[in-house]
Amino acid sequence: MPRKPKRPCSFPGCPKLVEGQYCEEHKRLVDKQYNLYGRDDISRDFYKSPEWRFIRKKQLQLYPFCAECLKAGKRTKATMVDHIIPIKQGGERLSLTNLQSLCWSCHSRKSVEEGSRFGRKKY
Repeated sequence: MPRKPKRPCSFPGCPKLVEGQYCEEHKRLVDKQYNLYGRDDISRDFYKSPEWRFIRKKQLQLYPFCAECLKAGKRTKATMVDHIIPIKQGGERLSLTNLQSLCWSCHSRKSVEEGSRFGRKKY
């Protein structure tokens, strides 16, 4: 099956060709900036907690493929663990029934649609 052509990294001035939005170096930088300046203190502390790290590791071991990609018939390795019902909307923080494994692309798309990232709010 043919793949989409690679495109330049979205970070200003970076010429590296990537399949996603950013190259590995700039993805880490953008995520770090978001964690420092875009995320509130309570969320930041939660995602660094040993409880979250344990449950995240367990989720990725149980479900190593992206749930959204599997629905579309693709097998993509999951790298993110997402709350199906966001914590801010009353979702349970550490319940495996409220978690799903997603690839970076699907997780980013879901975050934008929810309005939880990139400053776009869903009304």
